[in-house]
Amino acid sequence: MRAYAVQCFCEPVVPVERSDHQPEGTEVVVEVMRCGVCHTDLHLQDGYYDLGGGKRLNLVDRGINPPVILGHEVLGRLVSKGPGAALDDGAIGKTFLVYPWLGCGTCDMCRRGNENLCSKPQSIGVFRPGGYAEQCVVPHPKYLVDVTGIEPSLAATYACSGLTAYSALRKAEIDKEHDLLLLMGLGGVGLSGLQIAIGLGFRRIAVADIDPAKRELALSHGSTLVLDPRDPDASTALAAAGGVAAAVDFVGNKATADFAVASLKKGGMCIVVGLFGGDLTISLPPLVQRAITLRGSFVGSLDELKDLIALVKSGNIQPLPVEDVPFDAVNDALARLRAGHVKGRLVLAR
Repeated sequence: MRAYAVQCFCEPVVPVERSDHQPEGTEVVVEVMRCGVCHTDLHLQDGYYDLGGGKRLNLVDRGINPPVILGHEVLGRLVSKGPGAALDDGAIGKTFLVYPWLGCGTCDMCRRGNENLCSKPQSIGVFRPGGYAEQCVVPHPKYLVDVTGIEPSLAATYACSGLTAYSALRKAEIDKEHDLLLLMGLGGVGLSGLQIAIGLGFRRIAVADIDPAKRELALSHGSTLVLDPRDPDASTALAAAGGVAAAVDFVGNKATADFAVASLKKGGMCIVVGLFGGDLTISLPPLVQRAITLRGSFVGSLDELKDLIALVKSGNIQPLPVEDVPFDAVNDALARLRAGHVKGRLVLAR
């Protein structure tokens, strides 16, 4: 089979040939039809995360070594299974979304269904070969999610951007009817987050983004208030709206996190999702006196993905813009994403 791999960090991905996999045990193999292009792929291509203050988290130190076949938003046709893979009759040939955030399978977190929080992750497209390929091996059929009725390219995006936004928004325990929710950044995950927030019943949603085109996009997709966080009056506008009860930072750099935390009213919560990079310094007395909460949210669980897909099938979430790109144009897609020239999501399609 053909795949596209990072052979050397900080260089373009290259086509490589791999042998077709014969599934063993509980393994299943899907023929990849769609694979989302995600900002995490850029970090994997670069080989590090920016920790701020000139520090980096090198992926080699996390056990990620080239070659890496990227792609964790995988949708494909089930083509084969191992002898231990229990599947319903007729499953072969059906199309499934793959849950990619796998753990070791044996620790307490994994046994509780929180594989995304496992300390020994085995994520598809990160630690295991991903969907930038003609085939993807999945270790167990329980990770296959039925997305019948959802447009394939859109469905692929729910494995990461949709799931990440959904899991973060579920942590925002506020009065959905009256409290103000702030979303920082309207990239692919942020736009998905806006649609999901509306579907979850949040009625007062502010969006902050430095790009005027994305602010207009937010208004056209249901935001009640848009702001440029660089505007000196932005914080005043949020305070006049009653203050922010919960902020979800889909960017995750110093500027966005500082703005989100400063915007919180007493008792508010800031949930950081993005991995753009940087650091955050908080004075401890105001943390106590304002009774604010700062927490991270990393992708989501298999059960959360199933809940999200059920919500999508119910018709309560509007689709976000998705553009199909040929697999051979993967480097162009990554370059566009890196430059910030994407409205919605890019999905590799065949």
